[in-house]
Amino acid sequence: MRDHLSRRGFLGLTAGAALLAGCGTGTTTISSGDAGGSGGRLRAVFAGGGATEVLDPHLANLFNEAARAKALYDKLADLGPDVSPQPRLAETWEPNADFTVWRITLRQARFHDGRPVRAQDVLASYARITDPGETFRAKSSLALIDLPNSREAGEGAIEFRLKRPFAEFPNVLAAFGAYIVPEGTRDFARPVGSGPFSFVSWRPGSSVLLKRNPDYWDGAPSIEELEFLIANEESARINALLGGQVEYAHDLSPASARQYEGRVTVVRAPNSAMQAFAMKVDRPPFDDRNLREALFLLADRQQLIDTVLPGAGQLGNDLFGKGYLHYAGGIPQRTPDLDRAKALIRKAGAEGLTVELTTSAAAAGFVEAATVFAGQLRAAGLKAEIVNASKDTYWSDILTKGSIVSFRSGAMPIETHIAQRLLSTSTTNATRWARPEFDALYETAVSARNPADREAAYLKMQQTLHAEGGLLVWGFADWIVATSPKVGGVRAAPANTLDWARFDKVSLA
Repeated sequence: MRDHLSRRGFLGLTAGAALLAGCGTGTTTISSGDAGGSGGRLRAVFAGGGATEVLDPHLANLFNEAARAKALYDKLADLGPDVSPQPRLAETWEPNADFTVWRITLRQARFHDGRPVRAQDVLASYARITDPGETFRAKSSLALIDLPNSREAGEGAIEFRLKRPFAEFPNVLAAFGAYIVPEGTRDFARPVGSGPFSFVSWRPGSSVLLKRNPDYWDGAPSIEELEFLIANEESARINALLGGQVEYAHDLSPASARQYEGRVTVVRAPNSAMQAFAMKVDRPPFDDRNLREALFLLADRQQLIDTVLPGAGQLGNDLFGKGYLHYAGGIPQRTPDLDRAKALIRKAGAEGLTVELTTSAAAAGFVEAATVFAGQLRAAGLKAEIVNASKDTYWSDILTKGSIVSFRSGAMPIETHIAQRLLSTSTTNATRWARPEFDALYETAVSARNPADREAAYLKMQQTLHAEGGLLVWGFADWIVATSPKVGGVRAAPANTLDWARFDKVSLA
């Protein structure tokens, strides 16, 4: 049985464009002789993006790209398990009285080539991200910094001047993709960062091999080498783990976790991954608010959870960030109302409409959820057609294509979610939501000196999104990864937070 699973795992990885490329390089491999939980190579398998993948941390968008960026680079801050910003390269931060100037003290850290991390590197990294000609993901978050008037403020310190008051500026320092690279860096074929691992080799769409950084400021990793491999099918990832070809498998379904727990170590982070369908509000048919509301009322969230996330999910209420700071938990939970949904469909003139629901195997459970939701649409007289899109280009394609698509998100502050996905200037706006009055509410929320005024603005934004937005959030899933029993130190952390996919604190027995 073990030989059969091993072969299946290998074939699955081959189909996913990952051939365990590092195994024949002559570098250290895992053996039972690795004593004391140290040394060896840890092989981690993720879904990937094929030829579109990058090692440029400012372009990172996929989970495997984010995990590699975390291994190679540092940000000034990152998100803790409660999604609050925690100091990283920034040792301290302090605002002035009206939140328009923030002083950052850098910790002593070095890039992999031995150069110290300086204020100039931080300012140059942020200038690159905010270049008007680029569309880096963190651009919308960093746009509030007045970079020409920000400066080094003594050795190891930076004074950030902002274009407007911003009370949650540490969220910006922790923004997805806001990594620090050496000043002047433009070529990422052989990336140089300050992270816990340094670059060895890369086979695009297949594998990335890294090695331990012995001089890492937060302590040298226990493992000697870290290899990232690609398998887009969840079955290929779990079979590779069962077959002993990897030690860490990312993003598993609840069904796989239940089936194989005991043979592998399952690590769950509850309430981590928002599960949703994103309707594009800038084009037919979902430019009609009545039709969007009809779909909100057609969604049987409990059926979706019972089918796709049995024992591993919580109800969603069409809002991101359940339980996080600023979450509007007082808005009543939506429940199915078929009669009201049918009335709204008639009002929208959409009776008998064919709804193209775009989904993909790019994420565990997407196809299953789309199938269940398609049945719920048909119950209201809509015709549902499921379109299976390329798993290799899905995440970039859905930003501009389709009318309703399967969507999910890892953890981030609600402020960051709004900044990156829901403003007129947001670069990853899958619903194409753009409302000047909504943008103005966001500005009020992040600049208010009075916390009560801040909360009132966040509540109003969420009430608007709940009533007429394009994001149908049906659930929040546990984030599930699995490891070999020989792996220690993997933490149950929401995706996109500091301890998610964090390999500098793991060990191999």
